[in-house]
Amino acid sequence: MNGVRAIFFDAGNTLIRMDYPVIVAELARLGCAVTLADFERAEWRARVRLDASFTPGASTEHPDTGERYLRLILDELGVRDATIYTALAAWRRGYNAPMGFWTAMEPEADLALKLARERGLRTAVISNSNGTVADILTHLGLAGELEFIIDSSKVGVEKPDPRIFHLALERAGLKPAEAVYVGDLYSIDVVGARAAGMRAILMDPGACWGSRDCPLARTALDAVKHVLGR
Repeated sequence: MNGVRAIFFDAGNTLIRMDYPVIVAELARLGCAVTLADFERAEWRARVRLDASFTPGASTEHPDTGERYLRLILDELGVRDATIYTALAAWRRGYNAPMGFWTAMEPEADLALKLARERGLRTAVISNSNGTVADILTHLGLAGELEFIIDSSKVGVEKPDPRIFHLALERAGLKPAEAVYVGDLYSIDVVGARAAGMRAILMDPGACWGSRDCPLARTALDAVKHVLGR
């Protein structure tokens, strides 16, 4: 991509992911045996359905969003027992607060940031979060590869509002055409970045999004390679 000087990343499902093993273990404790591979594929499909469920102005950080996301993942697994959903939802609300189970690194995330910086691209995060994303990225050793981290709860505006992207551009001293955004939700990340005048890449690890009017990337590393023209 010509003229690009920076890549701004989403955090969830882009650089970090849910701790799949701990969720699968809890499902097993509830009497529902699923494999890690099945859970991963179910989550990939569920995020597409979650994206389609958003209404204009809806917050991705509202508790209802997390509950809907969980229900969609279980539905994709074929788990539709209300008792299991209720028990898992209650467990989720109390697990490892305030970070919850968004504490694992996405595959190749560290390699993506290193490659971008080695090739002279500036890197940062713009995330809808509850105030914990910087701590999570630090814990995973990714924060050191980022110039800055913008957390929606800290700045008072959420994606897809273009103002949060403008905050990042202003902080970096860049024009919209000089930065690309990488995220996992079309209506939040791609639409929001474009509203701010930026180009965007959509994460699609399981080839679940179908045909979209933007580049798709399996991993954050693939997204960086796309920007670099490799």
